[in-house]
This record gives sequence, C-alpha cells and structure tokens, in this order.
Amino acid sequence: MNAMTAKELEYVVDSMSNEDLLMKQCTVTAAGTSQTALQNLCTQMVKTHQEHYNRLLQCIEQHQQYAPAQPQ
Repeated sequence: MNAMTAKELEYVVDSMSNEDLLMKQCTVTAAGTSQTALQNLCTQMVKTHQEHYNRLLQCIEQHQQYAPAQPQ
C-alpha cells in the first residue's frame, strides 16, 4: 500500500469536515422539532454520518504508517 498523496489527504479531510457538519445539522434539526418521526430520522442520520467519519479516520490511520516522516 502506498502513502496517500497530499491531494488525496485533502479530499479525505474535506470529507471528514463535511460529515462533521452534517452530524451537527442533523443534531440541531432533531433538537428543534417536536415530530418524533423527524427526530428519529435525524438521529439515525447522525449515526450514519458518524460511521462515515470514523471510516475516513480509519483510512487516514491506516495510511499513516506509509506517510513519509518529513514533508516532501
């Protein structure tokens, strides 16, 4: 397995930021509604986005061992 390129790392980090934003938006929506169905949907979406975030983090961690010790 090769180390991620700087561009690939940027894409992963951007994706993680997007997943984090989606989690926050779903949390706010769930808290701001009295409709149980919508609360349940938003809560499930938070869990889904958290899973995506964790997978992206694992991807970075797996590639970390292949990253150069010094920037190139």
